[in-house]
Amino acid sequence: MTAPQYLPTSMASNPSPHSDPSTGILTGIGVGPGDPELLTIKALRQLQATPVVAFPAGRQGQPGWAEQIIAPWMREHQLKLPLQFPYVFDPATLSTAWQAAAQQVWQYLSTGQNVTFASEGDISFYSTFSYLAQTLLQMRPQAQVRSIPGVCSPMAAAAALGQPLTQQHQRLAILPGVYGPHELEAALAWADVVVVMKLGSVYPEIWQILAQHQLLQQSYIVQKATTPDQIVYAGLGDLPDLALPYFSILVIHVRQIELAA
Repeated sequence: MTAPQYLPTSMASNPSPHSDPSTGILTGIGVGPGDPELLTIKALRQLQATPVVAFPAGRQGQPGWAEQIIAPWMREHQLKLPLQFPYVFDPATLSTAWQAAAQQVWQYLSTGQNVTFASEGDISFYSTFSYLAQTLLQMRPQAQVRSIPGVCSPMAAAAALGQPLTQQHQRLAILPGVYGPHELEAALAWADVVVVMKLGSVYPEIWQILAQHQLLQQSYIVQKATTPDQIVYAGLGDLPDLALPYFSILVIHVRQIELAA
């Protein structure tokens, strides 16, 4: 799949030659890592101005993360549109789900109604919105899509730790934990700071790698950053068996820098 081409955030400039101005616009907004007050003003205005608000459906009938974040800002007249995105890696299953979600959204766009899709974190940073937008544009080239950025979780984790994520010339690597611990070994060889996202399922293997590289005391975990349930682990030397939720982030300071006095 190729990356989707969105309209500029300012809709007045250079719309796609294939877009149909009579259709509604799908706008993806990043709603931040958890704290509802971390929505940008632009995202909040977009959210409250749209008749239809879509978001990833939660599991087992419970509200999903993005839905929980935007709940305080929703208005009574707005239609909620939960979309099913399975937590699997099978390409065929995922493609079917993306097509179904795109078709649901198109039912409203085709009648001229705008739809806002809320995604936790930033809209272009490992976001479900990317797959929805790409599939919609493949199925309906005349669709109009744009995005509004948000606060992504590595920045939220750094704020929770009370320390900068990077300084001066430091090189940063960000890895999705689901791709396996072997990627961490490669990143540790060149990056000064490494962030591993959603590491719950691979944490035991990652802990062993950190131990081998003597980095346990320079590593930090933030789970559910910016929420009332936030927990911070500073130094992992005696924590080889942590049971971590899905929204957990590891920050590793591989090589420290000394600031001039």
